[in-house]
Amino acid sequence: MHATDIAAEVTACGEAARAGARDLAAAPGEAIDAALRGMATLLAGPATAVLTANAADLADGEAAGLGRGLLDRLRLDEARIAEMARQISLLAAAPFPPARRELRGLPGGLVLAERRVPVGVIGANYEARPNVTADVASQLLKSRNAGVLRTGAAALRSAAALVDHVIAPALAGAGLDPGALQLVRSAGRQAATELVSRPGLIPLVILRGSGEMTRTLAAEAARNGVRTLAHADGGGVLYLDRAADPVLAAGVITASLDRLGVCNRLNLLLVHAAGWDSLLGVAETAFAARGVVASLPPHDHPLGHEWALDAGHEATVTVAPVAGPEEAASIANEQTSGLAASVVTADEGAARAFLAAYTGTGAFWNASTRLLDGFKLRGVPETGINVDHVPGPRGPVTFEDLCLRQYVVTPAHS
Repeated sequence: MHATDIAAEVTACGEAARAGARDLAAAPGEAIDAALRGMATLLAGPATAVLTANAADLADGEAAGLGRGLLDRLRLDEARIAEMARQISLLAAAPFPPARRELRGLPGGLVLAERRVPVGVIGANYEARPNVTADVASQLLKSRNAGVLRTGAAALRSAAALVDHVIAPALAGAGLDPGALQLVRSAGRQAATELVSRPGLIPLVILRGSGEMTRTLAAEAARNGVRTLAHADGGGVLYLDRAADPVLAAGVITASLDRLGVCNRLNLLLVHAAGWDSLLGVAETAFAARGVVASLPPHDHPLGHEWALDAGHEATVTVAPVAGPEEAASIANEQTSGLAASVVTADEGAARAFLAAYTGTGAFWNASTRLLDGFKLRGVPETGINVDHVPGPRGPVTFEDLCLRQYVVTPAHS
């Protein structure tokens, strides 16, 4: 498609979403939750059209030589669709945060309140991962925001089927504007650039996916005055302390590698030098059970290299020795994205030292970094995981975070 046509499509999607934003902002909670329940019902339908579209996406992805991790992200099956439906049903049952709360009285008989206001239209650019289409759409809907969605070309058929056969019909069935949630159907990357170029139409864009692409889009958004919630890099870190229980360590490693194409999987394993000989064997046995190999020192790549994004090498974990919890936390802080890190140890002092020194988004003790997920941590799907070191939503971003804060001062008797 020509660049001018792509630009026109993104503009048209933004304008349609903006028209629907007014409808969503004023919608009663009952209508919002009815639409979410409708999405869950249509997914559980069974979602034949979605599975058919996904099969075509998978066939093209395999023909194009996509790696194991990318194909894993792309794949839908009945079990995954059922889980999508279950999570959306639970989201429908989640209470809405208070739209207004009083903070304090002010001189002159006034009262200060804080009000939650929808953003209006939120864009989302994300990886070729069909379930994210449903996750983001449901979060935008629950927060009463309209949206313009754009996914990787490899998942475009699946995303279109979800919008056409699940999301739009559910909105219409609940009496809401089905145009409030739009999908950009152009496959070219130019569509992503256009998405972050319209501050008056799409003022906030959620960015997910590969680090390089996301950083490029975030820089372009900044030049255009568009705000972003960016999730550029991932990679979970696990530190095995010298007091780590071998059985527990093996279990955490195994749980951390159930899927290789996700951002919060085990990416870097740090092992206390005093336990290197014994714990390395534990780790390699656990790796073998998942079909994973270790990248051992000396390394010809950065310690934080994210294997989930390295096509053909996804089944790899970097392994390195460290002197103790402080060095492990320092490496996790300085040489990885800061997504999540975990320590396995029976020594409370070592665990507290690691947790106190680590500054990333999620910190865990005797648990897998795979828990850093909106649904697993907070009971609702997420739009992404924000790892920025700035005030605002950090970690799994859910519908409760997708609002603007407004201070309202009124007479106390009003």
